[in-house]
Amino acid sequence: MDRHRASQGLRLANYLIDLVFSYIFILIAFGALGVVYALVTGNSVEEIGYEMENMHPLLDRLVTLTAYLLVMFLTETISKGRSLGKWITGTKVIMIDGTPPTITNYLLRNIIRGIPFVDQLSFLADKSGLHDTWSQTRVIVKKNYEAELQLKSDINSLGTKEII
Repeated sequence: MDRHRASQGLRLANYLIDLVFSYIFILIAFGALGVVYALVTGNSVEEIGYEMENMHPLLDRLVTLTAYLLVMFLTETISKGRSLGKWITGTKVIMIDGTPPTITNYLLRNIIRGIPFVDQLSFLADKSGLHDTWSQTRVIVKKNYEAELQLKSDINSLGTKEII
């Protein structure tokens, strides 16, 4: 399984694609929520926009980080281990034993991503970030991994009698 691990270059591409996608999604979602909030409260959209723009920087970062982690958690959970970046790069998340991750594994992966700097810096020492290490997951090149699984299945089925 380790021989199918995604390279650090693929992992970086996944991160950058997912980051851009997530922030675009978050901007659209918060914009839509702002319009709905304005309609419900009777405030103008400009007032809501002004309040959002002038939010305390720490609160802004906390809300944005939480939204990013939620988007990534939902994306990986719904698509069974493949965020937009992973779809584009042909990679996928699996457990270290090769089984599919559970919702708990996806949740743990994404909570750990929120640890400032620690997760990002962990890639300098290893191909896995802390979010993989602590959740016991791996990002693998999907095509190569599935080809090996098919080959093993074909080898195991040699010599067995087919029933027609």
